[in-house]
Amino acid sequence: MITWYDICKKIDQYNGNLSDGKKKIEYKTNEPMSRHTTFRIGGSAALYTNCFDVSALQWLIHVFKEEGVKCFILGNGSNVLFPDAGYDGAVIDMTSLHQVKRDGTILYCEAGCSLTALARFALECGLTGLEFAYGIPGTCGGGMFMNAGAYDGEMSFVVKESTYIDSVTGEMHTLRGKEHEFSYRHSIYHDHPEWIIVSAVFSLAEGSKEEISAKMEDFLSRRKSKQPLEYPNAGSVFKRYPGRYTAKMIDEAGLKGYRIGDAQVSEKHAGFIVNRGNATCADVVALIEYIKGVISEKYGIQIECEIIQVK
Repeated sequence: MITWYDICKKIDQYNGNLSDGKKKIEYKTNEPMSRHTTFRIGGSAALYTNCFDVSALQWLIHVFKEEGVKCFILGNGSNVLFPDAGYDGAVIDMTSLHQVKRDGTILYCEAGCSLTALARFALECGLTGLEFAYGIPGTCGGGMFMNAGAYDGEMSFVVKESTYIDSVTGEMHTLRGKEHEFSYRHSIYHDHPEWIIVSAVFSLAEGSKEEISAKMEDFLSRRKSKQPLEYPNAGSVFKRYPGRYTAKMIDEAGLKGYRIGDAQVSEKHAGFIVNRGNATCADVVALIEYIKGVISEKYGIQIECEIIQVK
């Protein structure tokens, strides 16, 4: 049976065989995931890796598949909750794949680029369409996966195509336009967890840098005034229920400030759960279930959690 030592040795051999002498994969063993999530919660992953180009990522995915190693693809960790006991698999951190290039009004972006950095790049180019993404604490890949959106904008409005690795076959494929099957907080990638997003192409429009900048600063100001950015959190916890504002229901149910351990419904925005210091995964999960139960009893509806709970 292969061990983590054997996997690490394979990675060392891969790096050692590269002609340019530069490491394309870095790794750590027993790495606390609380260091890599915006919730600041989570035990240690058995193996934590970073890939610095797509070919290295393909190789690593192939090795994990060949050896039967389960792995989790991580972006900025802004919508993720790792278990307290840790993760007995490998984590692939995508944030080292963050290059962005421009061709006219088209931007080519690797999946690990942060949405805020992408919005800033578009601003520098005088391109409009990504202002809504400024301040969203996720990556391009994560944004694609969940069709991230805010302030009447969303990824589906600007995505032209995306490229992914099929972790089953190891092959790369491209989706275009409607093939993404975007809907509210959903894309086709939700239905195919074996597809790993590596890049996206955005179609934007020329605009005034002053107007683009003003809109971005306005959106950021609104986020700061309404969202509990002073505490670790994972963004909006629940999806919007059709025809209702979930945060408003939670507020009306008297749950603002409700606390289990150090996990608390934000006193600033009822749609957020914050880590008041030493919250555990168990605290957060218990609070999520409590909120769902109260809303079900009060309104007769079932709200859906938006946070990805890693198993």
